[in-house]
Formats: sequence, structure tokens, C-alpha cells
Amino acid sequence: MILQKHLLIVEDNEDIAEVLKEIFTDNGYRVTAINEAADIVQTVQEINPDLIITDYILSGINGGEYCSQIKKNPLTAHIPVVILSGYAKVLESLGSYGADLVMYKPFDNDDLYEKVNKLLVETHK
Repeated sequence: MILQKHLLIVEDNEDIAEVLKEIFTDNGYRVTAINEAADIVQTVQEINPDLIITDYILSGINGGEYCSQIKKNPLTAHIPVVILSGYAKVLESLGSYGADLVMYKPFDNDDLYEKVNKLLVETHK
């Protein structure tokens, strides 16, 4: 039996979170969605996802900071992180925070799925 890949989605817009959950659960992924985390590294360790998708603009902290914290911690640095952003110019000026993939909104659902799937295959060889 093939183990289901587990995705963590960090998105504070409920509509977008639902769309993301649907894209991946419809394709056999297990999805945990949260809108924020007091301690992202601890949350990631508890959830133990194969990949993380975070929005860039979140209330309180931006997804780039989450990504940076995940990538700087040796216990979570190996987990691929995808940042979604509706603010391409802002993100380009600030850098990718170590993200494995940055996609701009609006994104194509099939394109996002394919890129996430490719990242998972590449990181779990």
C-alpha cells in the first residue's frame, strides 16, 4: 500500500483554504489546514507533513517568516515549502525566504497540483 502524502496548508482565507484542500484531497492527499500557528516549527513537528503550502500574507506574521523559521530549523528544514502570494512585486523585493517554490495568485489549480506533486517526488526519492 502506498502511504498517503500529508500536506499542511497555512491559509487564513477560508475560501482559498477550501479550494486548496479540495485540489489535494480529490487527488488522494491527506490535508491539514490551519490559519496560523503560535510556533510554526512546533506545529510542523506535531503535524509532520510531507510538504507545506503557506499564503504569504497572513494575519500577524507573513508566510515568508514561517518558511524562514521552518528552513532554519534542522528538524524541519528538509520539508518542502510552497509560498502562495498575490503580491509578486513585494515578494520579489524581499526574497523567497528559502521556499522551494513560489507561486503567484491567481494560480491555476492543475499547475499548482503538478508542481507540488513534482516537488514531493523530487524530495522523497
